[in-house]
Amino acid sequence: MLQQFLACWKTLDPVGAKNRGLLSLLRRHRRNLKPDQRRRVRDYFARNPAIEAVWRVKETLSWILLRKHRTKRQCARLVPRFLRILEQLRACPFAPLATLGDTLHNWAEQIVPMWRFTRNNGITEGFHTRIEVLQRQAYGFRNFANYRMRVRAMCSRAVPRF
Repeated sequence: MLQQFLACWKTLDPVGAKNRGLLSLLRRHRRNLKPDQRRRVRDYFARNPAIEAVWRVKETLSWILLRKHRTKRQCARLVPRFLRILEQLRACPFAPLATLGDTLHNWAEQIVPMWRFTRNNGITEGFHTRIEVLQRQAYGFRNFANYRMRVRAMCSRAVPRF
């Protein structure tokens, strides 16, 4: 999403997009800006209102996509906002934002349940870390069967029993 915003920004203001300080400010979420940084962003937007409109859409979309652990009622309120933003993006004349709108539209069925039921891959990452540690130590194993038995033994202890 941020890449599409930056690509659109480069088409609207090629000179401003090369300003590293401004780039840093516009990549951040609005809530993470300090008062002097907000002032700088506000001054820039006063000179470039089109970029402000695109930035506000980016901020709203990121706010919606970062919602987690919502009730059914809260999700029902998020869906219309999400669909409105998708339609705005798909109708946008800038190709990167229109592509983003199409992509999010294609993934909408997977995005909406994410607000209610979040999952993470912490268990998988834990297994991966254990296997990497074992792999560093496994140079002494004579064959793959021994390595495989050791992986199964190490990872079987980490599996939660329900």
